[in-house]
Amino acid sequence: MNILLVGSGGREHALAWKLARSPLVRRLVCAPGNPGMAAVGEVRDVAPTDIAGQVALAREIAADLAVIGPEAAVAAGLADALVAGGIACFGPTAAAGRLESSKAFTKAFCDRHGLPTARYGVFEEAAPAKAFLDGFSAPFVIKADGLASGKGVVVAPDRAAAEAAIDAALGGRFGAAGVRVVIEEFLMGEIASLFALCDGKASLIFGGAQDAKRAFDGDEGPNTGGMGTYAPAPVLTDAVVEAARARLIEPAFAGIAAEGAPYRGVIFCEMMITAEGPKLVEFNARFGDPECQVLMLRLESDIVPYLMACASGALAGLPPPVWRADAAVCVVLAANGYPDAPQSGSVIRGAEADFGPDVVVFHAGTSRRADGALIAAGGRVLNVCAVGPTLGEARARAYAAVARIDWPGGFHRTDIALQALQRFASNPAHR
Repeated sequence: MNILLVGSGGREHALAWKLARSPLVRRLVCAPGNPGMAAVGEVRDVAPTDIAGQVALAREIAADLAVIGPEAAVAAGLADALVAGGIACFGPTAAAGRLESSKAFTKAFCDRHGLPTARYGVFEEAAPAKAFLDGFSAPFVIKADGLASGKGVVVAPDRAAAEAAIDAALGGRFGAAGVRVVIEEFLMGEIASLFALCDGKASLIFGGAQDAKRAFDGDEGPNTGGMGTYAPAPVLTDAVVEAARARLIEPAFAGIAAEGAPYRGVIFCEMMITAEGPKLVEFNARFGDPECQVLMLRLESDIVPYLMACASGALAGLPPPVWRADAAVCVVLAANGYPDAPQSGSVIRGAEADFGPDVVVFHAGTSRRADGALIAAGGRVLNVCAVGPTLGEARARAYAAVARIDWPGGFHRTDIALQALQRFASNPAHR
C-alpha cells in the first residue's frame, strides 16, 4: 500500500514510526513531515490545511489510504475533499469533526443525545459570561469555543482569574477560536483519555492513557497541549472503560451519524471519572498528542488494517487490538517560553543518539539547519518515550534518555507518571 500521512508533529511521527513497521506498507509519504519522520518515510512540504495540495499529492503517489493527523486539517475539510476525490481516508469529515472544532456545538450535542458532561453556558459577550459565574463556585473552567492547539482552556482558581480569562478569550487572545467562550462547572475526579475507532457504523475501543496538561511540575502553570503521558492508566479499569463506551463513545457515534455526519476515524474522549461515573470533558477528532506516542509503542497489532477498515466500512470484521504488557511513558521537551511565546532556533544535541531498543524519541517541533544541526521549531519539540515491564521502569528509562539530550533552550516536567506510581504503590503491577 501507498500511504499519505498528513501532519508534522509528535503524534504524526509516532504514527509514521508504526506505519513504517507494517509489512503492508510499500510507500509512506509524510506531508509536511519533520526531520524525525524523514528517517522512516518520504517528506513533502505540503501544509496540512492546503486541501488542494494534499489531494494532489495523494493522487500523485497513488495513495491507497490517507491518514489525517492534526485537528486543523479535519476542521478544514481535508477528509471531505479526499473522499470526493476517490481517496480512502482515515479521518472524519468537517461536519463530524465539529465534536472537536466547536466546544459549544459539543455541549449542545451532549444535551441532545444524553451524554453526561459538566453544566455549562455559552457566551459571546463578557458581561453575561461573568454574571454566569454566580452559579458556580471556584475553581471555574473557561474554554475558547474553537481550536486553540490545546491551550484554550483555563482552570481559574478564583473569580478574578476567571473574569480575566473571559476578557482575554473574548478580547482576541485565541483569535477566531475565542469569539465565543464556554463556561463550565469544575468536575471533581480523575481525568483520563480513551480512544475509539469508528467506520461510520461499527466501533472499537482503541486504548487509553493519562496525560499531564499543565506546563510545570505538580500541575502548576498554564494549560498546554500536553507535557507527557503514560499507559496503561490504572484508573481506566474495565468497568470505567465499559461505562465510557456505553455512556459517551457509542452515543456520540450514533448521535453524529443521526445528524447526518457518520464518523470515520478515531475519537479521543477526554473524560473526568467522577463519583457518578465518567463525564465528558471534551472530544477530539483525532489521536491525542502526546497520547498517541505511548499507544503506538504499546500497540502489538499492525495498525494499517484498522485504519483502512475505518476508511472502508469494514471495522466490524476486525478483532480487538493486541497490546504489549509493557508500560510506556512519554516526556515532552518544550521550548523555553512555551506555551505563550516559545523560543525557536536553539540547537539540540544528542536527540538522535541510539538510546537502545526500549527508547524512541519522536520529533514534535524540529527542523534541520543548513549545516545539518537539529533546531527547535515549535512549542513542544521532542517526545522522549520509553517502554518497560513496569511503569516505574519505563519512566526511569525515559528520564535517563532525557538526561542525555543537550538542549539548554528547552524544559520538561520531572513528574510524569509519578502520581500514578505513588497512588498505586500498593499494587505491584503498577510499579
